[in-house]
Amino acid sequence: MKLLFVHETKLKEDDAGNYYTGGSYDQSVWDRYLSISNDLTVISRKEKKIYNHELAQKNFNIFDKEIIKFIEIPDLTSSLGAYLSISNRIKRHDIVRKAVFSSDYVIARISSGAGFLAMKYCKKYNKPYLVEVVGCPWDALWNYNYKGKLLAPLAYMRMRRNVRNAPLAIYVTNEFLQRRYPTKGESVGCSDVALQQFDDSIIEKRIGKIGNMDKGSKLILGTLAAVDVKYKGQQYIIQALGKLKKEGITNFEYHLAGGGNPQYLKTIAKKYNVEDQIIFLGRITHDKVFDWLDSIDLYVQPSRQEGLPRALVEAMSRGLPAFGAKTGGIPELLEKQYIFSNTRRNISEICAILQRFTKDTLMQASERNYNESKKYEKDLIGERRQKFMRKLYESSN
Repeated sequence: MKLLFVHETKLKEDDAGNYYTGGSYDQSVWDRYLSISNDLTVISRKEKKIYNHELAQKNFNIFDKEIIKFIEIPDLTSSLGAYLSISNRIKRHDIVRKAVFSSDYVIARISSGAGFLAMKYCKKYNKPYLVEVVGCPWDALWNYNYKGKLLAPLAYMRMRRNVRNAPLAIYVTNEFLQRRYPTKGESVGCSDVALQQFDDSIIEKRIGKIGNMDKGSKLILGTLAAVDVKYKGQQYIIQALGKLKKEGITNFEYHLAGGGNPQYLKTIAKKYNVEDQIIFLGRITHDKVFDWLDSIDLYVQPSRQEGLPRALVEAMSRGLPAFGAKTGGIPELLEKQYIFSNTRRNISEICAILQRFTKDTLMQASERNYNESKKYEKDLIGERRQKFMRKLYESSN
């Protein structure tokens, strides 16, 4: 049985001809789909840049071309010319149409233009399909720039219409995306995050670390996200530290892990006179993430566009106290007192949350977050997802 997976992620290529994926697309993701089909094809974009082999091996996840077929579609976002190109759009339609026609069933990860195209042709050719609802186009566009605000209502309605009519839908949240983009079909809440087996020595070490803190000890905050994407929200934390500094409170240091050009955030740090409190670490490979999380004291997810953030769940699994914005699935993970709004009041709210942390509240949040993260244990998530995905397989027989 031929399974087609469609999304707008970008594959990467090295100078030896190997393919890679970035971010959370590792082999465990592809194994989900290979579990219901040994004939998997992926449709997505591919970067034009060719990476050094050693650099790619170190920073990206290998994409095994021996077991997964890959079909490239034109990237409409690479330039204005690419976006306006009629030939690019015709080519995309033709590639997706042919791939859907030759497949037995389809998984479309949305919101993505290619995913919506696949759904269109699934209906035309009567192919069974499932949608993975992994993000909110309204939040992504509205919080991007003024042009995004013009596009957000149309993207929102397109997403609503497509999800509503999907026969099967997997949501990465438990409530947020379900409320915003409901479906008339069958659905399940199943996070994209799947953590390995837990070890209670992790929380014991964290509690011990908090217990050794003195009053006024430096607290290291951390965020794992690209540093050149404004809707990731690191600038709000920097501004809050600037406000606290004016009040004589300087015992916070903010570590930013993530790729991209940090110049904008450096400018913000300089403007608010907290350059000495902001540390840019650059990209951290996933095998080093847990070590980094163990080195900080408090995790913050300030983004204004999220599904259910993997980094926050991973931080909680290390017993980290955490706080974040009222965005996407973040309020599903954290207690209400550790959520700040996406309004002009957010800087004051962030300051209030930071000042609320004491040794006792840090310990309470640490234990609570560690226990909450166990809901995302790999076997539990995997079993729920596989049971639901079998419905797609069965619908094709």
